[in-house]
Formats: sequence, structure tokens, C-alpha cells
Amino acid sequence: MVDNLASMTESAMNNFSPLFQSPTRIWEAPSADVFSGDGPKQLSGPWRLMLLGDGSPTRHLRLLTGHEVKIKLIAMEKEIKPDEHAPKEVNELNQPLLRRQVWLTCNSQTLAWAESWWNQAEAEHHLQKRDEPIWKSLTQGRSELFREVDGLALVTSKWLEEEFSHPGPFWSRHYRFFRKERELTVIREVFSPELELWLGRCPRESFK
Repeated sequence: MVDNLASMTESAMNNFSPLFQSPTRIWEAPSADVFSGDGPKQLSGPWRLMLLGDGSPTRHLRLLTGHEVKIKLIAMEKEIKPDEHAPKEVNELNQPLLRRQVWLTCNSQTLAWAESWWNQAEAEHHLQKRDEPIWKSLTQGRSELFREVDGLALVTSKWLEEEFSHPGPFWSRHYRFFRKERELTVIREVFSPELELWLGRCPRESFK
């Protein structure tokens, strides 16, 4: 198992770009508003559902665009120590850790970026197909899974602006997956403003 994981990680590092530095948070919603689903009030219903709902984002993107969601792996590497921009929930995962980053595209449009943190053994078990959405990997065999949205923020970075072809900031959320009350992973997603084509305009500048 360990040898397989080392091989998988080494392959990812050899064939894909290194990990990006996590984007910088410039605004963050109060935890109570995230847990209750009440805020921020400026979000429309469709955006509230996308950012605060507990459904699968890849499923939502497929339904919105009418196109299959494709995963482009950026990198998957060992995480010795989570940086200051990582969600605090990452510290609750058992060491040693891996961090994985991907682009989510539909019909050649890059609509989201995501990074996830995993215990090494969990990654070995669940991420055998690197180009599959995490949701699909985790629900093989119709296993019961629970998603808890923990944070909502506006983030910015130059490399996101270049890939999305839009100026920042961008809406971001992070959440955890649980199975039988046990944490499996922490996932952060950042969404392109291109989603306004389907979800309507979403304010960003007023929160800075």
C-alpha cells in the first residue's frame, strides 16, 4: 500500500505542475452564518445553493452547463505542514498528509479550482483514479457519505485570475467529508465568475 502510494505521488509530481500556493483570503464569513446557511444576505438563491449547499459541485456543474465535468490534475504531493492559508480543519486529519489540486472544466471552460487534504492511507484507498471527481471516488458502491460546509470566503491570487480570465476576488468554500463520523478529507473549492452565466450576477467587490 505504501509503495503504491509513493509511486502514485511520484508519478503525479513527475507529470504535472507543482502545487500552487493556496490563494489568499481577503474576506471570510462568520462560521455561524455558514453553518446556519443564513449568510451573506447579498447572495442570491442560486449562488447560496452553490456555495452553502451540501450537494456535489461536480453534479451541479454538470446540470448547469449540460456538459461532463472533466478533472485536470495539477499536482498531488506530500504535505509536511499545512501553510497559513489552509483551513483549520486540516489539522484534525491524521498525519502523514497529501495535498491534491485540480481544475474542473466543462466544454473547455475552466469553472472551478479545488484542493484537498488527505491522510496518506485514505488517499491510497480513495484516489486510485486521479482524473475522477472526488465525489465519484468516495461514493463507489453507494457508500453513505456526509458533507459539512465549514467556511465561505473571498480569495485572490494572480494564477487564478490568469486561468479564469477574470480579475479577483473569487468565491471560495471549504468542507469536510465524513463516513461513520470519521473525517475523510478537507476540500477547498474556488469558483470562476463564468458561473454567473447560469447563476446570475454575484457580488464580490462589496465584501473586500
